Amino acid sequence: MRLKIDLHVHTIYSVDSLIGPEEVAYYGKKRGLDGVAVTDHDRLDGALRMSKEKDFLILPGMEITSSDGHILALNIQDPVAKGLTAEETVDRIHNAGGITIACHPGAMFKGSLGNHTTSIFDAVEVINSSAIPFRHSVKRGEQIASRLKIARVAGSDAHYGPEIGCAYTLIDADPDADDIVNAIRRKQCQPFGKAIPLAVRLKREISVLRRRFGLGEET
Repeated sequence: MRLKIDLHVHTIYSVDSLIGPEEVAYYGKKRGLDGVAVTDHDRLDGALRMSKEKDFLILPGMEITSSDGHILALNIQDPVAKGLTAEETVDRIHNAGGITIACHPGAMFKGSLGNHTTSIFDAVEVINSSAIPFRHSVKRGEQIASRLKIARVAGSDAHYGPEIGCAYTLIDADPDADDIVNAIRRKQCQPFGKAIPLAVRLKREISVLRRRFGLGEET
């Protein structure tokens, strides 16, 4: 079976995201996805709650702020502390039974790992829809994944509902968290996606401002 999954989505459990739990499944289905990975910043509680969703596949994860850059952990049940080195963070994720993804390693202004991306990772996020400059980020991610000979994946890095699914990974797996991460380890996956359109980025910023000033959401 081939699954279409956005492997990098933030919800309101991340302080910088507008996506409510109910919107994850709504937009995921609207974009034709089979599931998403919820990867809030240094928090796992929201992802674990949402993973109990019966009608849509939610893969629990975190985006962990290591001292060397940001790291995605997928399919873990216990949170991993921030502030550790990349190597320590990866070890803890693996010990927790999860897989590690070097997210947006070639992007600017995103706490990227850059040269700290090594073969200890299970995959490289070569396509991140939120990355700027987008083409440079993709090219750099492809170079890193090719050099390290590890899996290549994609995620939207969505912080606003309509951004979900701008990037996704096709994974040859059954709709089961363990099977999905094992398929990624085996490189039975392929990244696809594009940059978040400028119009969507602008709508996100308008929504942020409206929320900040208590104006409510646009109808």
